[in-house]
Amino acid sequence: MYHTKENGRIQTLPYDKFRRLGPKALTEEELLAIILRTGVKGMDALSLACLVMEQLGTDKGLLGLFHATTDDLMKIRGIGEVKAIQLKAIAELSLRISQARVKKDICLRSPADVASAYMERMRHLEREQCVVVFLDTSDCRIADEVISQGDLTSTLISAREIFRRALLLNASSIIVLHNHPSGNPTPSNSDIKVTERLREASGFMEIPILDHVIIGDQVYYSLKERGEL
Repeated sequence: MYHTKENGRIQTLPYDKFRRLGPKALTEEELLAIILRTGVKGMDALSLACLVMEQLGTDKGLLGLFHATTDDLMKIRGIGEVKAIQLKAIAELSLRISQARVKKDICLRSPADVASAYMERMRHLEREQCVVVFLDTSDCRIADEVISQGDLTSTLISAREIFRRALLLNASSIIVLHNHPSGNPTPSNSDIKVTERLREASGFMEIPILDHVIIGDQVYYSLKERGEL
């Protein structure tokens, strides 16, 4: 183990394990300890990391960082504003890294392609978000846009605005997707009604809607795949 002096005492950090075995060998608590770097009086960095994980919820693990606010983190003993900001920065950075893996011109030819491209972006959201993906003639993404925030039952999705944007982007087709914060992607009655409404509009505009994909927690539901579109 790597040792540092802090407040007149020795603090143990898992740097040596990192050097010997690499990052994959470290637990989530050990990785957090390296990020936190220091602990507080009576608690070294690894113990503090364990406390953070416990407070985030053992069922959530590191995913709890996405849902905890800076103020939430600062309620944990030993986590001040600087450490809280560090933890939130790590969560945001990991999300951006996962999104950066998806090329802007990616082709979406199956529900699995759609889920792979948008899972990390959408599965952590605490509110429903509806995204429309505009595709070219090769089913490759031209652009995507958030068209609504909040429960679809209370948010008016304007078919007119969606297809106006499709025309402006010279899109040949669209894919609609939204997330279920509960983690269960099973469509509600309102999801099915919205899909039917958009399908009717797509026929009129001659810009087909290829699918409506609902993102859950590491699972998805394709209305096209299930024969509901």
